[in-house]
Amino acid sequence: MIKSELVERIAARNPHLYQRDVEHLVNAILEEIVTALSRGDRVELRGFGAFSVKNRPARIGRNPRTGEQVSVSEKYVPFFKTGKDMRERLNGGVDPGEFEGDED
Repeated sequence: MIKSELVERIAARNPHLYQRDVEHLVNAILEEIVTALSRGDRVELRGFGAFSVKNRPARIGRNPRTGEQVSVSEKYVPFFKTGKDMRERLNGGVDPGEFEGDED
């Protein structure tokens, strides 16, 4: 699924919202996640998962074409760890209907 499909599905499930408003919300949420990660913060969405940043130290690698050694600089990469609810749902441990609608 791509972002535009996500926006379409959310808009279809919430007919009282305009699609452009849903798109603004999705963009705002994703931008906040990126901003928090760029500050080095961890973003946890209970039941879904947690985004964090991991450091990959500098190292000596190899060019696969020539075999010569190349220096690979230190970098920070995003990391995602799934939440317990998502893992259970993906592995058939939870009825998918359980997540439909609000049960407040």
